[in-house]
Amino acid sequence: MASISRVMRAIRVFEFGKADVLKLCTDLPLPSPGKNEVLIRVHACGINPVETYIRAGTYARKPTLPYTPGTDVAGVIESVGKDVTLFKRGDRVFTTSTISGGYAEYSIASADTVYPLPDLLSFKQGAAISIPYFTAYRALFSKAHGRPGEVILVHGASGGVGIAACQIARAYGFRVFGTAGTPEGLNLVLKNGAHKVFNHREEDYIDKIQEATGGAGVDVILEMLSNVNLSHDLNLLAAGGRVIIVGCRGPIEINPRDTMAKETSIIGVSLFSATKEDRMETAAALFGGMEAGWLKPLIGCEYPLEKASQAHEDIIQSSGASGKMVFVI
Repeated sequence: MASISRVMRAIRVFEFGKADVLKLCTDLPLPSPGKNEVLIRVHACGINPVETYIRAGTYARKPTLPYTPGTDVAGVIESVGKDVTLFKRGDRVFTTSTISGGYAEYSIASADTVYPLPDLLSFKQGAAISIPYFTAYRALFSKAHGRPGEVILVHGASGGVGIAACQIARAYGFRVFGTAGTPEGLNLVLKNGAHKVFNHREEDYIDKIQEATGGAGVDVILEMLSNVNLSHDLNLLAAGGRVIIVGCRGPIEINPRDTMAKETSIIGVSLFSATKEDRMETAAALFGGMEAGWLKPLIGCEYPLEKASQAHEDIIQSSGASGKMVFVI
C-alpha cells in the first residue's frame, strides 16, 4: 500500500481566547498510537458548543496548551497499537473521545472510545453520533430517569443534541414535544420524532405547550439554553417533573419556590462524568437504534478546517440550529 505522509494539517490553539485563536497548521508531525490506541484517518469531525467554551478558557476543564480541539471523529483506522485486537487497518469507525484532537487529518484515540461505524451511515453522520446522542441518552435515562409514556419537551430541538433526543425519546415511547425558532427548524423536529412542535420565538408559546399537556405539565424538559429558559421551564413542569440542563451560556435568576409545591428537580448533565459502564450501556442502546433504523443523524452546516474560526462563531451565534455542524476533512 502507498505510504502516508508523515505530516498533517490540524487546528491548534496556542492561547485561550476568541475564535481567531484557532490556527491551521499544515506541517504537524503525524502522531503514533500507543499500545491500546488507534490512529484514525479523519473524514469528518463534529463541532460542539462546549468546544467554544473550552477554547475561550471559560470551561471548568482546561486542556494544556497548545492543543487540538475535537472529540467526535469519524473515519478509517490507519494503524493500531500492539495490544489492540478489536480493530484493524481499514475499519470504518467513530469515536466518543480523542487523545490528540479531532480537528485534524489524523487523530489518536483510545481503543475503548472507538466504535464500528455501520455502512448505512456516512462519515458525516458518524461524526454526529458521539456528543449529541450520548448526551441525549444520558440526559433522558441516566439523569431524568425517564419512563415511556411521559411527556418530554426538548427545548431547542433542531440542533444536534435536540434531534438526537427527539429520535431517542420517540423510539422509546415518550410523548415528544420540541421547540425551534424557524419554520425550517420546526419542520425538521417534526420529521425527527416530535409529536408536536412550538416556535420559541412566539410570545405565547409557553401557554401553547401547557395547553397541549391538558394543563398537567411536562414531565421532563431537556434544556439547551437554560440561562434564557429555566424560569419558564419550572412553571411548565408537572408534579415531580425534571429539568435537565444540557446547555447554558450564562447566569439566570430563578425563584427556588417554583420547585417546592410540585417537588420538581433541576439536574445538570455532563458527558465528561460518564463512566465506562455508562458509555457501554449508551453504546448498546444506540447500536440498537442504528440496527432498527431510527438513529439517523441530521447534518447541518459543513466546513473545511480552514473555516474553523467561522464555524465556532456560527455555532454560538446561529439564529436557528438545524442539524449537526461538522468539519469535512
